[in-house]
Parts: sequence; structure tokens; C-alpha cells
Amino acid sequence: MSELKIEEILGYLPHRYPFLLLDRVLHCEPGERVLALKNVTINEPFFNGHFPGRPVMPGVLLLEAMAQATAILAFRTAQNTYGSGVIYYLVSIDKARFKRPVVPGDQLRLHATFQRRVRQMWKFSAWAEVESQRVCEAEIMCMAKQDEA
Repeated sequence: MSELKIEEILGYLPHRYPFLLLDRVLHCEPGERVLALKNVTINEPFFNGHFPGRPVMPGVLLLEAMAQATAILAFRTAQNTYGSGVIYYLVSIDKARFKRPVVPGDQLRLHATFQRRVRQMWKFSAWAEVESQRVCEAEIMCMAKQDEA
């Protein structure tokens, strides 16, 4: 199955409101790529202070949304689910570039492609687009660890 709705996303990611930043996964090809959506709305809690009168989605949250998409790809590639005893932790973000602001009403299309895996370390190339224009890009690494909780 390629498309994941929110209920299925919750089965892979430990994130919950307000830090779950994916609304839907349109396509996930394990070991290859993922395409996810985030609908950006004015009632997001971060818009109260970033910035009053000129709401802009914080860059770190763009990176977090992309990292969550990579986690879905890692979970699906390794055939794990949240609660299986494995959790993916963000390790590094390299070559991050921001191209334009993301504002309420935008729909983020979050792309990630699998680059390589060495033991428990995973590397991805990720980018976000709004209306076919790239708004952010980065190289993202995560590590699979046994969940101690």
C-alpha cells in the first residue's frame, strides 16, 4: 500500500499534536522515496509568535516535517512500526537551504529519497515544495535505536 492516511501515520511516528507535522503520505516506495503532505493553516500554534502580523512557518519546523517524512520511509523500508521497539532519532541536518517563506494556506509537498544505510544510520535527501516551487532542502540523517520507554 502506497498511500497512508493520518491514522496509519500515527502507527509509524511517535509524534502527536502539536508536533505531528504530516497530514498524509501520498506515496511511499520502501528503500526508494516518499511523498507526504502538510497543510499549513493559520491555527497552527507557532503562528501566534512567528511572526505577529506576518505569519511564517519556522524553518526548523520545515526541517522537522521533512525529517518526519524520512522516518516514515525508514520505518517502511525496515518493515517496522511505532511500538515495535524501534524508534528513529534525528542525528544530523546538512546543507539546509531555505528558498522562500511558507505561510498559512500553503500545502507542503514533502519529498525524501533514501541515500544509504550503514548499520543503524540512515541518510536521506529531502526537500519541500509549495505549488511546485522548492521552499526548503536538506540532507537528513537518522539513527534507529531500541525504544527504552
